[in-house]
Amino acid sequence: MSLNLEDLKREIREIKSKFGSDLIILTHHYQRPEIVELGDEVGDSYILCKKAYDSEARYIVFCGVRFMAESAEILRRDNQMVFHPDPFSGCPMADMAESEDVIRAFSQLDEIWGKGSYIPVVYMNSSAEVKSLAGMRDGVVCTSSNADRIVSYALNKGKKVIFLPDEYLGYNTFVKMGLKSSILAYWDYSQEFGGNQPDDIRNKSYVVWKGYCHVHTNFSIEDIESARARFKDCKIVVHPECKPEVVRSADASGSTEFIVNYVKDAPSGSTIVIGTELNLVRRLAQQFKDKTIVELKRSMCPNMFKITLSKLRNTLINLPNLNRVDLPEEVKEYSRLALKRMLEIVG
Repeated sequence: MSLNLEDLKREIREIKSKFGSDLIILTHHYQRPEIVELGDEVGDSYILCKKAYDSEARYIVFCGVRFMAESAEILRRDNQMVFHPDPFSGCPMADMAESEDVIRAFSQLDEIWGKGSYIPVVYMNSSAEVKSLAGMRDGVVCTSSNADRIVSYALNKGKKVIFLPDEYLGYNTFVKMGLKSSILAYWDYSQEFGGNQPDDIRNKSYVVWKGYCHVHTNFSIEDIESARARFKDCKIVVHPECKPEVVRSADASGSTEFIVNYVKDAPSGSTIVIGTELNLVRRLAQQFKDKTIVELKRSMCPNMFKITLSKLRNTLINLPNLNRVDLPEEVKEYSRLALKRMLEIVG
């Protein structure tokens, strides 16, 4: 017999009560409202990465997409285990940086720039294997909230940078930092030397991988113009995974946590139009009813949406035997180096 929504919630609360401090449920901002309601912590990928790292719980259940649960597994202590309610909840952007393509890119950049002359800056939205490849080369993981600080760290060491896998976060970070356009090149992973002539890359120092998030590239200039026509005094805030022209046309741009705080800090009566994942926008509208909060356009992450109460319940009632996240030790060793470098740089 299938359980209804309230039955599922009640059973999950009972399981949580039974495990007490031995269990922590981490929920990303883009999760369904009922998942966030039952979580112990909610945040963006950076906040949850820190929560996983700091947690003393024996069982860490991560309600997000696969790379987030992998990051918790990489950072966990020996007495902890990490679980992901839907192992098929992946990330298309992370899949745009496959290990073999990254290995080939590093090899070709070794040929052009020289081995050890550059630092890979790898967005959190990447597989554990790609984080590991970066870790082997003194690379660093970044998130949308700290990408500029991580890139600054690399450049201040006198190194060149390859930023992957998000083209738009890479470029928008480049613009935010005020770097010169003459140092920028793009890397199309489907082509030899990223679609460039080696001599064209040689004098560049900032190469951006051509991947993207389908949720955030869904927004356009026309959406911005339409919102301003509908809401005369609105403020528009978007995620830096959006296309550069959308970021330029918005009033503000920042990480998921930045967007949450932007709404929280806005005066009562404000109208805020948000260009990010739909579940977060609607939850903020419910939370801050003294403000008008609307989506720039309906754009939802279907992979985040795969996590359901039923899947969460099934994971919890079968602890520790179902949906445990497991990674090869070598992958964990080097990806942990890249993640810990981030935590050491930005705190």
